[in-house]
Amino acid sequence: MGFHHLALVTRDTRATHEFYTEVMGFRLAKVEVGPTPSGGWSKHFFYEIGGEGMIAFWEIHDDTVPPEFPTAIADGLGLPTWSNHLAFTAKTREELDHYRQRWVEHGLDVLEVDHEWCVSIYALDPNGIMIEFCLTTRAFTEAEVERATQLLEDPAPMISKVVPATKVYRAGSTS
Repeated sequence: MGFHHLALVTRDTRATHEFYTEVMGFRLAKVEVGPTPSGGWSKHFFYEIGGEGMIAFWEIHDDTVPPEFPTAIADGLGLPTWSNHLAFTAKTREELDHYRQRWVEHGLDVLEVDHEWCVSIYALDPNGIMIEFCLTTRAFTEAEVERATQLLEDPAPMISKVVPATKVYRAGSTS
């Protein structure tokens, strides 16, 4: 089962739109404008992300909403930036590399992490939300699936000694 859309709030519609169309390459598909329950109004705008599912944003104009609300879904809750994030699927290594280069060319610093079972690239959107493209590189073994349950139920699991391989690509670089 997939999801229909993920909805987040933005304070800067123009920057969000430019990012998700120009940097991410998504297509704006729909904008709904309507009243809020307390007498204000809002825009709800949807982007097709390829395949199933969409990402949507709210632009809210309502006196009951503080003007400087946090938009970063992790930082706004006092959590590390990497904790709550958006991860999109890369189907091939070439697609992952394409997005990494696209992000760098659009002025983003990109972190690449080889998690051993997947490779991910990370950057921040204009709302301070960490975004990711993730390429799954292999299937899980039965031993890993069994171990997952053990680790989930362990109240004090041992920390892995394996440090994932990382690379940083700076904005404006060509490789």
